[in-house]
Amino acid sequence: MALRFAPVSVPLERRIQTVAVLQWIFSFLLLAQFCCGFFVILILGNFWFLAVLYLVWLYLDWETPCAGGRRSQWVRSWTVWKYFREYFPIQLIKTSDLNPNHNYLLGFHPHGVLVAGAFGNFCTGPSFKNLFPGLTPYLHIMPIWFGCPFFREYIMSAGMVSASKESVSYVLNNEGGGHASIIVIGGAEESLNAHPGSLTLNVLNRKGFIKMALKHGAHLVPVFSFGENELFKQVANPKGSWLRNVQEKLQKIMGFALPLFHARGVFQYSFGLIPFRQPIHTVVGSPIPVKRNLNPTTEEIEQLHAVYLQELRKLFEEHKGNYGIPEHKTLIFE
Repeated sequence: MALRFAPVSVPLERRIQTVAVLQWIFSFLLLAQFCCGFFVILILGNFWFLAVLYLVWLYLDWETPCAGGRRSQWVRSWTVWKYFREYFPIQLIKTSDLNPNHNYLLGFHPHGVLVAGAFGNFCTGPSFKNLFPGLTPYLHIMPIWFGCPFFREYIMSAGMVSASKESVSYVLNNEGGGHASIIVIGGAEESLNAHPGSLTLNVLNRKGFIKMALKHGAHLVPVFSFGENELFKQVANPKGSWLRNVQEKLQKIMGFALPLFHARGVFQYSFGLIPFRQPIHTVVGSPIPVKRNLNPTTEEIEQLHAVYLQELRKLFEEHKGNYGIPEHKTLIFE
């Protein structure tokens, strides 16, 4: 395969965008390991007392990721995130007002490989605040990341919180409303389906978020991120293949999936880990009113789940033509 090199005449702004995305890839794939390694060096080196002080802090601060986190508007508004969003570009689209007097649970679809749309729209920039004034977004991610020294402080500063039940309850239990939980419904398992053109969502057996919405009376909002699966190519891993079986077993053991993905490089377009420049349009649907029910029955959960799937499909069908999805293509629920 011949390499396709980037032209020398690429504008400086586009090069800065590429660097911004490169640091995001590093943060997503390697920063946690780097932080853990640095912590071990502190323990084994002459600065072990700093590690001990941090362990004391970690003990005292352990519940913060489940109690709304500790966001930093300074971090969320870094200029690097502006270039990150412009690289693709990433855009948030509003279809309906969300009354800030309520709390909301936004179901984000699809996961994609690295959930770029969710991060770009809900953890950086002013788009969400401008479109939905009075609402504070909380992106829920796997609890395992909050056990990583130093890295936990960084992701909390961006507005990320734990995806545990306690964390979701804390956000949705806000008196007077104004909170929005964003949950990537398909989870890590869905990332293994993140091939270009794929419209397969892991959602049929995902009903915990429905129960949480009922228990807290949080209105449900389907969100579909067009272009999320187009950012990377992934090694073929059809269900039943040896690779998919290994990936699924590792996912069950570690709690997160390991998709074998690739896209482009920094100076060439043929191979690398930097995502393709594909636009991401994250469309926020209309709210589904939910009445508080502290002890919902299985039937009530099933009924609301069916309504949610219906509204998610409706959202996709109404907007797919705007973002290059052929008319005959439709969502596949698994």
